[in-house]
Amino acid sequence: MYYHEAAAFLFDLRRFSVKPGTERVEALLAHLGDPQEAVPFVQIAGSNGKGSAARMTESVLREAGLSVGLYTSPHLSSLSERVRVDGREMTEAAIAEFVAEVRPWLIDRAAAGEPLTFFEVVTAMAVREFARREVDVAVLEVGLGGEYDATSAVDPVATAVTNVSLEHTAVLGDTVAEIARTKARIARPDAPFVTACEGEALDVVREVAGEAGAPVTRVTGDGDAAGRSDGDADERDSADDADETEDPPALAATYEGRVSATDAEVSLAGEREGTYRLPLVGRHQAANAAVAVALADRTAAALGTDLADRAVRDGLARATWPGRFEVVDTAPLTVLDGAHNPAAARTLAATLDEYDYDDLHLVYAAMHDKDHAETAAALPDAATAVTCRPAIDRAEDPAVLAAALRSAGVDSVTAGDDVTDALATAVDRADEGDCVLLVGSLFAVAEARAAQMRTVRERAVRDAEDAEHALDTAGVPPEGVAAHRDGVDHRVLTLRLRGDRAERVVSEARAVGGDAALGGLGAGEDRGAGGEQVPVTVAGTVAEIRALVDRLDAADGSGLGGVAADLAAAVGIETDGIGGTEEKSDADEATPDFPWSDRTAVMGVLNVTPDSFHDGGRHADLDDAVAGVERMVDAGVDVVDVGGESTRPGAEPVPVEAEIERVVPTIEAIQSVPAVGSGEVLVSVDTRKPAVAEAALDAGADVINDVTGLEDPEMRSVVAEADCPVIVMHSLDAPVDPDADPEYDDVVAEAVDALRERLALADTAGIDRDRVIVDPGLGFGKSPAEDFELLARCGEFAALGCPVLVGHSHKSLYGAVGRDADDREHATVAGTALAADRGADIVRVHDVAENRAAVDVAAAVNGALRDGGDPAEGSEDGA
Repeated sequence: MYYHEAAAFLFDLRRFSVKPGTERVEALLAHLGDPQEAVPFVQIAGSNGKGSAARMTESVLREAGLSVGLYTSPHLSSLSERVRVDGREMTEAAIAEFVAEVRPWLIDRAAAGEPLTFFEVVTAMAVREFARREVDVAVLEVGLGGEYDATSAVDPVATAVTNVSLEHTAVLGDTVAEIARTKARIARPDAPFVTACEGEALDVVREVAGEAGAPVTRVTGDGDAAGRSDGDADERDSADDADETEDPPALAATYEGRVSATDAEVSLAGEREGTYRLPLVGRHQAANAAVAVALADRTAAALGTDLADRAVRDGLARATWPGRFEVVDTAPLTVLDGAHNPAAARTLAATLDEYDYDDLHLVYAAMHDKDHAETAAALPDAATAVTCRPAIDRAEDPAVLAAALRSAGVDSVTAGDDVTDALATAVDRADEGDCVLLVGSLFAVAEARAAQMRTVRERAVRDAEDAEHALDTAGVPPEGVAAHRDGVDHRVLTLRLRGDRAERVVSEARAVGGDAALGGLGAGEDRGAGGEQVPVTVAGTVAEIRALVDRLDAADGSGLGGVAADLAAAVGIETDGIGGTEEKSDADEATPDFPWSDRTAVMGVLNVTPDSFHDGGRHADLDDAVAGVERMVDAGVDVVDVGGESTRPGAEPVPVEAEIERVVPTIEAIQSVPAVGSGEVLVSVDTRKPAVAEAALDAGADVINDVTGLEDPEMRSVVAEADCPVIVMHSLDAPVDPDADPEYDDVVAEAVDALRERLALADTAGIDRDRVIVDPGLGFGKSPAEDFELLARCGEFAALGCPVLVGHSHKSLYGAVGRDADDREHATVAGTALAADRGADIVRVHDVAENRAAVDVAAAVNGALRDGGDPAEGSEDGA
């Protein structure tokens, strides 16, 4: 079974209506061998904030060293987002294998009049995946209610209810008390139960949890009334004051406000004391953080794991949650948020009040069953608004939404259609000091975000075998590969688009003489169902792609203008915004002048550690370090990378102060080498710690090499403040976890997508994209086959608009071709030549002289000697 068949089958299950009860999921799990018995689960329910709390809980537990599964809903762009293991999405191959196994059983059940719903089957898929991947614990976000939700087919080791308000009354009950009772019935005997409920809801969940035999932990936050129990505010405040006196919370969270465009701080008091950073802005997130920390504490205790404060601090700081008050730009301030009801809109308005801006420009979409009038009235005052409609049947007519906004007092309202066009219109209207807010539907957020994150990768296709591989890794089924293999030549581009747009691009590409094929869900009839982004492979000459760009540019109101611009940029042409195109001149782009700007630079490794895998201890003495750099300079090095902590598999972490004591004296000492002191040779520091980076920059370092890919928001702040080059690596763990066994459908595509997300964080942190270098992360969470695939296709990372670094020196991938750890110098040189030939802008190596020669030969083969050029400029005589 192929992924497009599996996904279409799953999405087709949405036609079956929800029925209360867990019997059907339990039957499916029994058919699968009861995988839920192999995994400890954490279950989180609540009217609001359960997704954020689940993400924070998962992140904290991962930082404690556990392998953690996470199940959330809905997804934004791909079904696989709902199921994650250690932060990575479930692969399309694993989804196809699961559906192939359960499809006959599900068909028999439907024929007998007992069909399972989409959510029930996907929940079982998540449980099965967590058992298959042997996670230490899995965090489940409850879908609806609690007692009868599909996630309640498991027996959790800890549970939580974030809060309770009136919602889904036709299903859950007409009062807060009824809804609280339903949600609290996820409690299990002896399993800790954490809640931030207040007032009547708190009384009810305590009663229900007590009846179940679950110990209750209460936490508090200082959020506003949105998402809290309904009732008289004075009575609630009075009751809360009494609770504080008679039954103090285990954790009390106080919102300390924003510290950057994307981050805030909360203070915790009680079981844990301190101030913690969150990548989630808004007063309401304080209570969610308190729930997450208390729940993670109790889950770790149940699993016999210590939860250090560092794990809490790093876990909270790294718990990004896309589409939930997500800042995607700062000039103008551009925010995506899925608030779709009056309460959520009020919370959103309060959060937006934390930002300084001039005029607000709204982009509004909503489903037809929502309360448009009340939601519009609760949104912040806007100078202008554009309404739009995501590609889903339930989306409301933009004209109806425009009328609701006018009634709410917005004078300048335009009824648009396409989400991306509407957002572009609002951004065009805004000045740098204004704010653009897209709101009302996660479906609209998904479309806008997909356009923001869209990456067009160019594939190198040398022959028919390369063409087959390019199509296969883009999800094209065998019959499609056979049909399009011979037409996929010249320039080959891959990207993901909404289903209808993907079809339009394929049609237009063929109309101009090129070829194109659809992969993923686009390969079947149910294209783009469930908001899936469809892979598209486009092939043609530059002239044909130029013609395609013209046709897409001319398709007004279809959301294809941005697609045209992205395709044009990928092949070096640019549009004039009307339909004409022209070749892009290198002189049009003013970029900083670095050693890697116009040739492949060589970065030499200088480890000042006792335990690095290749040269540990060799440069620990300062005199040895200086001598090592002198040898590198003589050999033609461009950058010296100083490392004070090993990232080899199983390496012990080095405390901050110890790492500073290693790298700072070294950086200061090597300034005595003339080429380093003059700035001809740059100094990089290989570290994942913000304090070490800051100290190294003060000591004279020029570049930060972050193996965690700017995961830490404090590192992003350090780099932005220094305005220095930074290397952003794709990695899953640092140091490398030797027991990790991640799965990929296409390692290159997934690494590019992950790095695109990190670059978005870098952008909003104020890091200049011209100073960012991307590193595919060979050896970090990849198999040898995957490492070689990254090496072969390293040029595709240029799609991110940044220089590409390849770090392959003496790594274990060469063991797969018969080279032992002490016999990898020649293999490394061969890898360097291939990397330089295939698009690497920097190679990071231990043996500078040998690899400098490989780089220079590759440059000469690619024409560096034409017109009197010098491939070795900057090395030896040029250094």
